[in-house]
Amino acid sequence: MAVVIRMKRTGRRNRPCYRISVADRAFPRDGRTLENLGVYDPASPKPELRLKLDVELAKKWVAQGAVPSETVRSIFRKEGVYADAPARTVRKRPGRKATTAKRTRAEAEDAARAERKQARKSERLATKRAAAKAAAAASEEA
Repeated sequence: MAVVIRMKRTGRRNRPCYRISVADRAFPRDGRTLENLGVYDPASPKPELRLKLDVELAKKWVAQGAVPSETVRSIFRKEGVYADAPARTVRKRPGRKATTAKRTRAEAEDAARAERKQARKSERLATKRAAAKAAAAASEEA
């Protein structure tokens, strides 16, 4: 029996609430569960009511081999279910900000495009102002 930890949707339309539950993989999403671990209410106005989780029970199920879904795994990581797991390392990415010929050319094209756009805008405004001035002069003469 493959056991998964996933969220079971409850709540009304456009205001979801989820139960974090342990279920057999073959059970439907909102169907039968083996055990409930807590409640996740993302729409709650109070931050302390957004998540209620039994961390010890979650650790027990993970130790027994239950596989959490991606969303549940991220919740578990934030709540410290994986406390003894090694810390995530940020990989080094040298050269990400290096100035290359392609980057220089793209930045020049972007600057030229912005300049042309500004020129079109100025021309449009000048035309509108001239038309308004002509209309005001015509209304004064009449």
